[in-house]
Amino acid sequence: MPFAIVLAVILAIIVFMVVALVKEPGPTATDVAIGYERAWDTLDFVTLWTLSGIELRDGLTKDAYLAAKRAAYSKQQGLLRLVGDVRVERAATDGRAAEVVTRLHLRDGSDVSNVVRLAHRDGTWCVVGYSLQSSEPTPS
Repeated sequence: MPFAIVLAVILAIIVFMVVALVKEPGPTATDVAIGYERAWDTLDFVTLWTLSGIELRDGLTKDAYLAAKRAAYSKQQGLLRLVGDVRVERAATDGRAAEVVTRLHLRDGSDVSNVVRLAHRDGTWCVVGYSLQSSEPTPS
């Protein structure tokens, strides 16, 4: 009898975990945009590949993309960890597409705003476009 109770409890836990995993919606478009910004700040090209749609992979395989990015940035260590804080200024989602405007507060005290465009594919958000925009007013 105790064996049957233990077995029932274990089965109930397994069912609960499976249902919880299936219902988990995954990261939002905003989460992905923030992760993308953080990955650029640390030059984490594996994460950039994972979060990018085919539009941003330069037509390369994962290994070729990683090799190309690492080679291009190998002497650019001054670009590492420039960001002190990432904030979302606004986000708009329209079903399968989203646009997130981020504001990066850089360690030197300046700010930069970026537009991160995303698409919802295969149950997750991926970055399909990325535009840098200075947050400083343009001189007239």
